[in-house]
This record gives sequence, structure tokens and C-alpha cells, in this order.
Amino acid sequence: MDVDTRLLRYAVAVAREGSLTRAAERLFVSQPALTKQIRRLEKELGVRLFTRSRAGMTPTEAGRALVDGAAELLDDWERLLRATRRTADRAERVLRVGFVASAANEATPAIITAFGRLRPGWRVDMRQTSWAHPTAGLATGDVEAAFVRLPFPGQDELRTHVLFTEPRWVALAAAHPLAGRERIAFHELWDEPFVAAPAETGAWRDHWLAADERDGRPVRIGAVTEHPDDWLSAIANGYGIALAPASAARFYARPGVVYRPVTGVAPSRVAIAWAPADDANPVVRDFVRCCVGSVAPTER
Repeated sequence: MDVDTRLLRYAVAVAREGSLTRAAERLFVSQPALTKQIRRLEKELGVRLFTRSRAGMTPTEAGRALVDGAAELLDDWERLLRATRRTADRAERVLRVGFVASAANEATPAIITAFGRLRPGWRVDMRQTSWAHPTAGLATGDVEAAFVRLPFPGQDELRTHVLFTEPRWVALAAAHPLAGRERIAFHELWDEPFVAAPAETGAWRDHWLAADERDGRPVRIGAVTEHPDDWLSAIANGYGIALAPASAARFYARPGVVYRPVTGVAPSRVAIAWAPADDANPVVRDFVRCCVGSVAPTER
């Protein structure tokens, strides 16, 4: 019998988290979709894997046997994939680097240039991901390093080095009553509808909603988007406002959308991230060195 490794990964996550909700956030999928896939796996195997209750999801005896073996199998599979991709990349002299939105801003070209000097003949393949995948491809093994914004789900399982911070501003429709202000206090925005990332992005979504900086005031969601173009359209059409890095005013300028500084919210942190398995990878280490060395001390 052939079983999709994705289903095994889902079962392991549910067992480790003990909750469909937390497992869905960890996997960046919706809870209904995760429930459907767990039931599919149980049907394919012909056994009940979990006992469901108000307290959460508890593996049955059969479920525990599967999860224990699957966790080891998945670890071996990930190591095999990384080794295969690393061998192919070294043969082609390519380093795959993921990024979310504006990456490391204006420092990105300098980083790539520094890496080219350090590793002649190597090429950096930059791969952008949607906001539904805030690890920028690291969680799925699609890249070997990534420019990310902290915090995000699964962050503790990766290596991260903060490169710099930048203020969070607010993006509003040009017709918004506060759009004419030079600076806005965050408490003036508490009752506004916000354009948010998908719920399964967990801590990432909460950070860009400043959920912990509202003095207990609940968040109003006006729209949910994954991509910059959809995000800008939702704001321009008045579905909501959104917090954004100050650099968004440069990288994502659009008629109908204005950006204003906001007081009362912590800054955004940009980091370079990589998997612990690549700690000994000299190419990844060199790229991280170039990232750190290309960012001015004043920015850090």
C-alpha cells in the first residue's frame, strides 16, 4: 500500500500538538482541511488513529504505533531530500533562497553581490512565497536559506539571525479619514477593520494585526489575503487597513493607497533563517556571513 507522505506528516503533527487547531496552524492548512485528511488516512489504513474529545486529539494504540514509525520515516525522507537537492545545487552551483514580500529590502542586491565575490561561479536563486507561508519555503525544504520576518509558526525549529528592524506603518485607502494625517497613534486604529493574513499563519498573522498591543481590544477582520496585489486591492477598495513594514511605502506604492507612520507598535524584525541540518553547510554559512556583513551596524 502506498500512502501519501503528506498524510503521515499531518498525523504526526496532530499527535504532537494534541489539537487539530494547533496542528493546522503549524502546518499552514485550515482545520477543516486537516480533519478531512486525517479521516482519509484512517480510511486508507482501515484503522482508527485518534480519539477525539473536547480535550483534543489523543492517538489510539494503533495511532501511536503509526506516529512513532512515521516520525522516523519522515525525518529520514527529509534528510534524503536535502542531500539530493544539495548535491544537485552544488553541481549547478545554485543556492536557493526564499523570501517574503520585500526580502531584505535595499540590502538584498549587496548581499547577493557579496556572496558572488565569496563564491565565484555560484548563483542565488531568489524564490518569493505568499504570506500563507511565512517560513518562505524553509518548512517544506524548498529553499536552503530564507529572508523572513519574525515571529512566525515553527520559528523555534529553525536557526534565525536578526539582520535589522524597521518601523511598522499603516496602509490605508487614500479616501480614509485618517489618510491626511502625518502620523497616527495605534490606539486610533483599534476599531478599524484590518486586512489579515490567513488564520493558519498563527503568530505571523497576530504580529501584523498587533494582537498583543491592543489593550485587550478584539481585532476586526475586513478581508483575508495571501499576496501583495490582493492585499493592496483590499486596502484601496476600503475593505480594511493593514500594518506593514515602512519599506512597503517604497516597494508597494500604488494609487489609492497611502502609508503613514504609526506610534505605539513595536518594529518589524527581518532575519536570515536556515535549517539546523545546514549548520555545517559551508555555502549556507557563507551566505549568512554575507547577510550579516552587508547590513550596516546602524541598521542592525
